[in-house]
Amino acid sequence: MHCGGCASKVSAALLRLDGVDTADVSPQHGTAAITGSAIPAEDTLRGAIASAGDYTLTGVEKATPDTRSEMSDQQHHAAAQDHTKESLYPLFLIVGFITGVTLLVAYATGDWSVEPMMRHFMAGFFIVFSLFKLLDPPGFVSAYRGYDLVARKVPAWGWAYPFVELGLGVAYLLAWAPIVTNSVTLVLMLAGATGVLKALLDKRAIRCACLGTALNLPMTKVTLVEDLTMAAMAAVMLAKLTT
Repeated sequence: MHCGGCASKVSAALLRLDGVDTADVSPQHGTAAITGSAIPAEDTLRGAIASAGDYTLTGVEKATPDTRSEMSDQQHHAAAQDHTKESLYPLFLIVGFITGVTLLVAYATGDWSVEPMMRHFMAGFFIVFSLFKLLDPPGFVSAYRGYDLVARKVPAWGWAYPFVELGLGVAYLLAWAPIVTNSVTLVLMLAGATGVLKALLDKRAIRCACLGTALNLPMTKVTLVEDLTMAAMAAVMLAKLTT
């Protein structure tokens, strides 16, 4: 494995196996750590990994109480929280930059109205996020199918999604057909939030594809809040346009 896209493909293949709850694949070390209620047999694991591409399982090592860390539950929980915060840092940084640019545009134009600021933020959000997805389309599609309900049913949707986001970003930037743009965004974000919510309720430890595979972001409540916030902004602007 050489990239995040490879890791996403292997992870998605392992998560499709019965009994597997989480799959943490490291392209740097060429390893995969899985947990679940019933770990499949080695031959089953080998077949799943081979189905993801030109990958081979060279061995299986089962964790035992003796080989596990002797940290307390509180220490495990604290370590997991620290890892999550560290993993989400790029997402917070990017959203922070988009917010900063939005404020600079408002300052430069002297227009601090809520609607233009939301429109500029959403333009930056969609354009930047689509760019990261287009850095590795196959990897994004593989990761996206892992939790998006529409992409699972219609594989072509995964390939089209980054371009739909890019189109929405340009539409917001140009203030083109605002009723259509906000309506599409509202449906898109609510559909995405549904898939994210299901993955969270199933307690699946999977990769979030919102920034493609260039960054290894975990699926957390932050992703759900992100989708619902965008949906809420689209709904607010739609309400103002139609009343």
